[in-house]
Amino acid sequence: MKTSSSKWLTVVFLIVAFAMVLVGCGGKNTENKTETSPSPSSASASETPAAKKPESNLIVIITPSHDNPFFKSEADGAVAKAKELGYETMVLVHDDDPNKQNELIDTAISRNAAAIILDNAGADATIAAVKKAKDAGIPSFLIDREINETGVAVSQIVSNNYQGAQLGAEEFVRLMGEKGNYVELLGKESDTNAGIRSKGFHDVIDQYPDMKMVAQQSANWSQTEAYSKMESIIQANKDIKGVIAGNDTMAMGAMAALKAAGLNDVIVVGFDGSNDVRDSIIAGEIKATVLQPAYDIAQMAVEQADQYLKTGSTGKEEKQLVDCILITSDNAAQLENFALK
Repeated sequence: MKTSSSKWLTVVFLIVAFAMVLVGCGGKNTENKTETSPSPSSASASETPAAKKPESNLIVIITPSHDNPFFKSEADGAVAKAKELGYETMVLVHDDDPNKQNELIDTAISRNAAAIILDNAGADATIAAVKKAKDAGIPSFLIDREINETGVAVSQIVSNNYQGAQLGAEEFVRLMGEKGNYVELLGKESDTNAGIRSKGFHDVIDQYPDMKMVAQQSANWSQTEAYSKMESIIQANKDIKGVIAGNDTMAMGAMAALKAAGLNDVIVVGFDGSNDVRDSIIAGEIKATVLQPAYDIAQMAVEQADQYLKTGSTGKEEKQLVDCILITSDNAAQLENFALK
């Protein structure tokens, strides 16, 4: 019995000791878990910065070449408004090259831009680039030129090119006395604005049977190309009475070619509202242009970008049209940097 009792006491002692070891191990594990695992609230806080795009104060402004004062005015307007609202800016130029534009969008993404203000390099070619920015968490606000898709950019703010073209065409017809041979210089054919303006011109001019278009050529928005194209057209058509151009740069090229040929009485009408054409109108050379308020539109885009970044909405439709204004000798002196004083 003594031996059995000793064995029994030994067994009880071992069971109690083992239980105490288990309790001790359990307490130690619980303590370690508490120290190393964050609470649900702290886990969420630590994960948010990794999932969310870091804050940025940079607005990237991308336009065609500033050799064209219209595009420089866009950039200037956007920079001025962005700085007024407290943003840093980066101004880039794509030269109407979709491949270069794509690289610049990559630059904006790599610089962690807050937003992109873009006068694009092609209605179709730009879609993928803007979508890429959107997928990177960077909203785009388009100015001057639309793209052929909605829901990719946040805003597309453009001049009412059709309305403006009709204004210009009505003045052109009036100046021509509703008759005579004329030339049309078209913009870049891949640019939707070129087609819209030409349609606006012809929806007015074609109503007058005595207005005869003797030549229609694209000068790709270029002053130099407009000059050379007009030289060739003049050689075949000495009786030109008027030229209507899809933008002011081409109007200036046409005017220079006409003057070189001694055709100083030919009526020239442009489109944009540049300071160069303003001065030509005041000098009695080019007769009229149509102002599309580039500076103001660029500022509108920055304001909408600021609103969107702060609230998640611009409060406006994606596609927005801004009416154009006819500029003649009556109001040319009020024109400055694509805006009326």
